[in-house]
Amino acid sequence: MASNNIDAKMVAKMFLAGAKNLESKKEWINELNVFPVPDGDTGTNMTLTIMSAAKEVSVLYDMGTIDMPSLCKAISSGSLRGARGNSGVILSQLFRGFTKGIKSSEEITVSVLADAFEKAVETAYKAVMKPKEGTILTVARGGAEKARELADAGVEDLADFLDQIIRHADEVLNQTPDLLPVLKQAGVVDSGGQGLMQVLKGAYDAYLGKEIDFTISTDVSHGSGQRMSPNLDAQANAEIKFGYCTEFIIMLNKVFNIKMEMDFKEYLESIGDSIVVVADDDVVKVHVHTNDPGLAIQKALKYGALSNMKIDNMRLEHQEKLFKMSTENKAAKEVTVEKAEEPKKEVGFIAVSAGEGINEILRGLGVDYIIEGGQTMNPSTEDMLQAIEQVNADHIFILPNNKNIILAANQAQTLVEDKNIIVIPTKTIPQGITAIINYVPGLSVAENTQTMTEEIKHVHTGQVTYAVRDTTIDDKEIKQGDFMGIGDKGILSVGSVMKDVTLKMIDEMMSDESELISIYYGADVSEEDAGEIRNEVETKYSSCDIELQQGGQPIYYYIVSVE
Repeated sequence: MASNNIDAKMVAKMFLAGAKNLESKKEWINELNVFPVPDGDTGTNMTLTIMSAAKEVSVLYDMGTIDMPSLCKAISSGSLRGARGNSGVILSQLFRGFTKGIKSSEEITVSVLADAFEKAVETAYKAVMKPKEGTILTVARGGAEKARELADAGVEDLADFLDQIIRHADEVLNQTPDLLPVLKQAGVVDSGGQGLMQVLKGAYDAYLGKEIDFTISTDVSHGSGQRMSPNLDAQANAEIKFGYCTEFIIMLNKVFNIKMEMDFKEYLESIGDSIVVVADDDVVKVHVHTNDPGLAIQKALKYGALSNMKIDNMRLEHQEKLFKMSTENKAAKEVTVEKAEEPKKEVGFIAVSAGEGINEILRGLGVDYIIEGGQTMNPSTEDMLQAIEQVNADHIFILPNNKNIILAANQAQTLVEDKNIIVIPTKTIPQGITAIINYVPGLSVAENTQTMTEEIKHVHTGQVTYAVRDTTIDDKEIKQGDFMGIGDKGILSVGSVMKDVTLKMIDEMMSDESELISIYYGADVSEEDAGEIRNEVETKYSSCDIELQQGGQPIYYYIVSVE
């Protein structure tokens, strides 16, 4: 039953309920994407972000050892590392600020919540270089302002307090089309703001005591740009590979820094799955499914003494679990081991890519580590950190190659202490290719950073895909199934014939200064059809150099750059 004080267990319930509610609405949120493209993934990104934290919170909740500091650590650390896409990164920063506001309180009141909401908004705004109104930030700020108003007015009833905040934040969400014309033209509210509202509404339901399933799958995909399987729960119930659920607390006798935490997690991953490692000052709470609990215990003893040990034989209750996912994780590790064993060098490169052809181009240009992802699946901050760990270099350039991945790369940069991480803000694959082409080994890191950042500004990118719904954007009527040519700042061409749309898009990208046209054809385009495009472009723009490459990218039939 609701009360005017919230303890750590209730915060955990509310957080898990918010996560579950967001997860249940993610496809609806995806459909709010302004552009009617098949990779609208705000709901997916936000869900994967919050589920990364919910997995850790769920373990604490089930262990029954939950307290406010460890809970806040799980929420903050889990969401920061699991953050995907701009909306996911902003959501993780909201959680980070909010947990800073509540972690020192044994019980939360209206006053504490008002302060925490303000801290959440302050932290999120600081994380975004150029905050834009009409987004999730606006909705969050509206809720925080209402919280402050109610607290200052002396409201003490938490149910009334939370209800009024949610109602006001909903009103702010409905006003987002008035702040961003592109939302109004598309006839939608901000998708990130809607995602935040589903978290708040789910949390409020839990506070009111509504019947909610708090079970969180511990098998949310984190790495290698892999989407969660829609049959994941069925697989989890059908199979168990690692038979012993092992839990304990490490009483630390040394500083447990980020590198040590990642090394420990990597070791646990080598002997099991469903890993949760929550570090909180002088203790570390550990959960792992493994076939040999003794190995996990021996490793943990290197960091300190153990307590609260608990080992359950899951095979007495279930069948094998997640064989497919564990083997995929093992294969991914085997692919990256060679990189870790290479001699240390001064400079390394990490790039986000999608499509084997583009992967090979980037490798040929000197990229050390490819993160699979891009348009159809934004990699997380954790993916970035794992990639950084695999590149044995003092200075590492990251090329996000997607505007929705830059914030996750920046967030990873702030979490790395033993290497100099430089994020070149490449928004497209062609910009990433141009950036690395303009790297000069003889120049300093600072000089190369400046040169690469300047050169990508001269790259104009267009991408051809199809529409998933009817809409009107940039005064262009778009029907479901139409092909669209999307440029750096909007829709350049629309039509029912892919070739015509592609050629029209290129025409719109050209200027008197254009010298080079690069065409990368996707997985669903034949070499013959791509060759026809190239021939027509070459005939029309004979003064330009034309390059045709097999990119192999999904979803986008053509990626074209003009320089």
